[in-house]
Amino acid sequence: MKAVVITKAGGPEVLKLREVPSPRPGVHELLVRVRAAGINRADILQRMGHYPPPPGAAADVPGLEYAGEVVELGVGVSAWKVGDRVMGLVPAGGYAELAAVNEAVAIPVPAGWTFEAAAAVPEAFITAHDALFGQMGLRSGESVLIHAVGSGVGTAAVQLAKAFGAQTFGTSRMPEKLARARDLGLDVAIDSLREDVAVAVKRKTEGRGVDVVLDLVGAPALAGSIAALARGGRMIVVGLAGGRSAPIDLGAVLSKRLTIVGTVLRARTLEEKIAVTADFMREVLPLLEAGMVRPVLERSYPMAGASEAHRRLESDAVFGKLVLRWD
Repeated sequence: MKAVVITKAGGPEVLKLREVPSPRPGVHELLVRVRAAGINRADILQRMGHYPPPPGAAADVPGLEYAGEVVELGVGVSAWKVGDRVMGLVPAGGYAELAAVNEAVAIPVPAGWTFEAAAAVPEAFITAHDALFGQMGLRSGESVLIHAVGSGVGTAAVQLAKAFGAQTFGTSRMPEKLARARDLGLDVAIDSLREDVAVAVKRKTEGRGVDVVLDLVGAPALAGSIAALARGGRMIVVGLAGGRSAPIDLGAVLSKRLTIVGTVLRARTLEEKIAVTADFMREVLPLLEAGMVRPVLERSYPMAGASEAHRRLESDAVFGKLVLRWD
């Protein structure tokens, strides 16, 4: 089969189309003909040699999410048939023509959807749903601050928070992204280049602060996040695009009785991924099927254009998701 391969650690130019061995489906696995694959920051880090995949996953083929059709069933598969359209998470290898996936982490593609749209869903929506509701316990009537609201996870998070009845605050350094996020349900837009985030939050909450912070930025957002949280607030760190080290005001953490959690999907066990996929299918898939929330796909590229797509994502100009497709 063909795959986009990391030929050596480096910039986008190291991504090349190559012939690689085809996978075979194991027990309770599906062999999927990949039609499209979402692009994520983790792919960039893997390409640069900074984020190796879990043991047993393809070290030289990036890609954390896919959409395609089932072409072969492994022993013991009972929930799927050849020809079914599926999407889901993989630890690596999404930029390949074929992927072997456990049947319990495959998700049905909504009727009428393109594979490109489907490939923009799994990483963004499962991450956002698990972080906000599975780990932070966000409830209707609470408030949430989403850093980098124009990112893939950010655009999913603002829609989900709004759909479940939360007040949404979001940050970006680009006013045009904030304007577009308003169309997705963003209540309070904060230009983090021109405004003090904590001051803006306190002004809109009459000094109280927000209940939850979803941090997709890392170090530069830490101080403002802690200052913006209400007493008893919760923060979850999902991304470190801005850096991984920053001083922390432990006095505020103690006096406000804050909870700070870090999370990652890729390194979780199969059992954990089955659980978050089941939660997603129960609570989010119906919203996607009904059009109440939607993937935000900025653009798709042919697999041969993977280098160009990576350059685009690294520019920070993307609103939502980029996807690669097999033409």
